[in-house]
Amino acid sequence: MTDALAHTGDWAVAFLLVLGALFFLVAAVGVVRLPDALTRMHAATKAGTLGAGLMLLAASLAAGDLGVSVRAGAIFLFLLVTAPIGAHVIGRTVWGRQQARRLMTRETPE
Repeated sequence: MTDALAHTGDWAVAFLLVLGALFFLVAAVGVVRLPDALTRMHAATKAGTLGAGLMLLAASLAAGDLGVSVRAGAIFLFLLVTAPIGAHVIGRTVWGRQQARRLMTRETPE
């Protein structure tokens, strides 16, 4: 019984790692393929944070130690707090530059 449970845990860890890697891949493709900085920023922050969370969950399950799980949870909370702040700063900078460019070239807003 214990051996079957350990085997199931290994499959769960593998599934979480593959799913996290897929979210990282989606984030990378979004950064390369999306048309402007604001949508690229959105792809990087949302999919990247979710991918990192899944990888951290897989690491904490694989370790099976409370200390590792607490550290992985703290890292994920740090990502949840800092990713939106960084995205907001980047977004405001991009938006400000677009507005300045429109004013300097006398473009009409779209």
